[in-house]
Amino acid sequence: MKTLLTTLLACAAVATPAMAMESVTPKFEHVIPNIPGKSLVAAEVDFAPGEPSAPHHHAKSGFLYVYVLQGAIESQVEGEAAPHIYRAGDSFFELPGAHHILGRNASATEPAKLLAVFVVDSNDKALTVYDKEGQKQ
Repeated sequence: MKTLLTTLLACAAVATPAMAMESVTPKFEHVIPNIPGKSLVAAEVDFAPGEPSAPHHHAKSGFLYVYVLQGAIESQVEGEAAPHIYRAGDSFFELPGAHHILGRNASATEPAKLLAVFVVDSNDKALTVYDKEGQKQ
Protein backbone atom coordinates (compact mmCIF):
# COMPACT_ATOMS: atom_id res chain seq x y z
CA MET A 1 0.00 0.00 0.00
CA LYS A 2 1.41 3.38 -1.01
CA THR A 3 1.62 6.13 1.58
CA LEU A 4 0.48 9.69 0.98
CA LEU A 5 4.11 10.80 0.75
CA THR A 6 4.95 8.22 -1.89
CA THR A 7 1.86 9.26 -3.84
CA LEU A 8 2.77 12.96 -3.51
CA LEU A 9 6.20 12.27 -4.94
CA ALA A 10 4.81 10.07 -7.71
CA CYS A 11 2.22 12.70 -8.68
CA ALA A 12 4.94 15.34 -8.88
CA ALA A 13 7.13 13.13 -11.04
CA VAL A 14 4.47 11.73 -13.37
CA ALA A 15 1.78 14.39 -13.63
CA THR A 16 3.96 17.48 -13.74
CA PRO A 17 3.89 19.34 -17.06
CA ALA A 18 7.26 19.99 -18.65
CA MET A 19 7.48 23.54 -17.27
CA ALA A 20 7.40 22.43 -13.63
CA MET A 21 10.73 21.07 -12.58
CA GLU A 22 10.74 21.60 -8.81
CA SER A 23 12.10 18.76 -6.70
CA VAL A 24 9.75 17.30 -4.06
CA THR A 25 11.19 15.37 -1.10
CA PRO A 26 8.74 13.72 1.33
CA LYS A 27 9.56 14.56 4.96
CA PHE A 28 6.88 12.92 7.10
CA GLU A 29 3.35 11.56 7.30
CA HIS A 30 1.41 11.02 10.53
CA VAL A 31 -2.18 10.19 11.31
CA ILE A 32 -3.62 12.85 13.65
CA PRO A 33 -4.98 10.74 16.51
CA ASN A 34 -7.41 13.32 17.92
CA ILE A 35 -8.90 14.19 14.49
CA PRO A 36 -10.30 10.93 13.08
CA GLY A 37 -9.64 10.45 9.38
CA LYS A 38 -7.03 13.23 9.11
CA SER A 39 -3.27 13.08 8.54
CA LEU A 40 -0.43 15.57 8.69
CA VAL A 41 1.87 15.28 5.65
CA ALA A 42 4.96 17.36 4.86
CA ALA A 43 7.26 17.67 1.87
CA GLU A 44 10.23 19.87 1.08
CA VAL A 45 10.12 21.55 -2.33
CA ASP A 46 13.33 22.82 -3.94
CA PHE A 47 13.34 25.32 -6.81
CA ALA A 48 16.36 26.06 -8.98
CA PRO A 49 16.94 29.75 -9.81
CA GLY A 50 13.95 31.16 -11.74
CA GLU A 51 12.21 27.79 -11.76
CA PRO A 52 8.38 27.77 -11.99
CA SER A 53 5.74 25.40 -10.73
CA ALA A 54 2.87 24.67 -13.11
CA PRO A 55 -0.63 25.81 -12.06
CA HIS A 56 -2.26 23.21 -9.83
CA HIS A 57 -4.80 22.32 -7.16
CA HIS A 58 -4.17 20.45 -3.95
CA ALA A 59 -6.44 17.81 -2.45
CA LYS A 60 -9.98 19.07 -1.91
CA SER A 61 -9.70 17.95 1.73
CA GLY A 62 -6.25 19.46 2.20
CA PHE A 63 -5.44 22.62 4.10
CA LEU A 64 -1.89 23.62 3.11
CA TYR A 65 0.57 25.63 5.19
CA VAL A 66 3.81 26.71 3.49
CA TYR A 67 6.97 27.92 5.21
CA VAL A 68 9.79 29.36 3.07
CA LEU A 69 13.09 27.84 4.21
CA GLN A 70 15.47 29.49 1.74
CA GLY A 71 15.36 32.18 -0.93
CA ALA A 72 12.18 33.83 -2.21
CA ILE A 73 9.01 32.31 -3.68
CA GLU A 74 6.53 34.26 -5.80
CA SER A 75 3.03 32.87 -5.33
CA GLN A 76 -0.57 33.63 -6.26
CA VAL A 77 -3.79 31.71 -5.64
CA GLU A 78 -6.77 32.34 -7.89
CA GLY A 79 -8.84 35.19 -6.45
CA GLU A 80 -5.87 37.06 -5.00
CA ALA A 81 -5.48 40.50 -6.55
CA ALA A 82 -1.75 40.18 -7.21
CA PRO A 83 1.19 37.81 -6.74
CA HIS A 84 3.17 38.06 -3.51
CA ILE A 85 6.84 37.32 -2.84
CA TYR A 86 7.53 35.30 0.31
CA ARG A 87 11.10 35.24 1.63
CA ALA A 88 12.92 32.84 3.96
CA GLY A 89 11.05 32.88 7.28
CA ASP A 90 7.71 33.90 5.72
CA SER A 91 4.69 31.64 5.50
CA PHE A 92 1.34 31.42 3.72
CA PHE A 93 -1.58 29.03 3.44
CA GLU A 94 -3.92 27.68 0.81
CA LEU A 95 -7.48 26.62 1.54
CA PRO A 96 -8.71 23.16 0.50
CA GLY A 97 -9.12 22.94 -3.28
CA ALA A 98 -7.52 26.34 -3.94
CA HIS A 99 -6.21 26.91 -7.47
CA HIS A 100 -2.54 27.87 -7.24
CA ILE A 101 -2.06 29.84 -10.48
CA LEU A 102 1.50 31.12 -9.92
CA GLY A 103 4.44 29.64 -8.07
CA ARG A 104 8.10 30.17 -8.85
CA ASN A 105 11.51 30.94 -7.48
CA ALA A 106 11.60 34.75 -7.50
CA SER A 107 15.39 34.82 -7.97
CA ALA A 108 17.16 34.19 -11.27
CA THR A 109 20.42 33.40 -9.45
CA GLU A 110 19.68 31.80 -6.04
CA PRO A 111 17.88 28.53 -5.20
CA ALA A 112 14.70 28.54 -3.09
CA LYS A 113 13.22 25.95 -0.77
CA LEU A 114 9.92 25.61 1.07
CA LEU A 115 8.24 23.20 3.44
CA ALA A 116 4.67 22.30 2.46
CA VAL A 117 2.57 20.91 5.32
CA PHE A 118 -0.86 19.42 4.59
CA VAL A 119 -3.71 18.57 6.94
CA VAL A 120 -5.62 16.19 4.71
CA ASP A 121 -8.09 13.31 4.73
CA SER A 122 -5.98 10.21 5.38
CA ASN A 123 -7.46 8.46 2.34
CA ASP A 124 -6.84 11.43 -0.02
CA LYS A 125 -3.89 10.17 -2.06
CA ALA A 126 -3.52 12.80 -4.83
CA LEU A 127 -2.18 15.79 -2.88
CA THR A 128 -1.14 17.81 -5.95
CA VAL A 129 -3.03 17.76 -9.25
CA TYR A 130 -1.50 19.83 -12.05
CA ASP A 131 -3.72 21.63 -14.55
CA LYS A 132 -3.90 20.18 -17.99
CA GLU A 133 -2.04 22.34 -20.45
CA GLY A 134 -4.08 25.50 -20.98
CA GLN A 135 -7.01 24.41 -18.75
CA LYS A 136 -8.22 25.10 -15.25
CA GLN A 137 -9.49 22.13 -13.29
